[in-house]
Amino acid sequence: MTNSYNTNYNTTYVDESAMILEWLSPLEPRLRHQDVRTRRLDGLGDWFLQKDDFVNWRDGMGGSSMATLFCSGAPGAGKTYLA
Repeated sequence: MTNSYNTNYNTTYVDESAMILEWLSPLEPRLRHQDVRTRRLDGLGDWFLQKDDFVNWRDGMGGSSMATLFCSGAPGAGKTYLA
């Protein structure tokens, strides 16, 4: 098999689906998730999750029960660590 970089792979020894996934994205989500999970501080973001505005939104009061929460912010602002 030849990929877009003209590198030949012998698929007899390599799992083709793993090769495709690695080619699509070299990121390892499981490792990233474990890293974030171990570095997260207990109670971080609790103030937000306990605010009346959030609780009402979460419970579907005063609006759509299909609402989506979108957290915007600069890279490194800490969005990933909210849970």
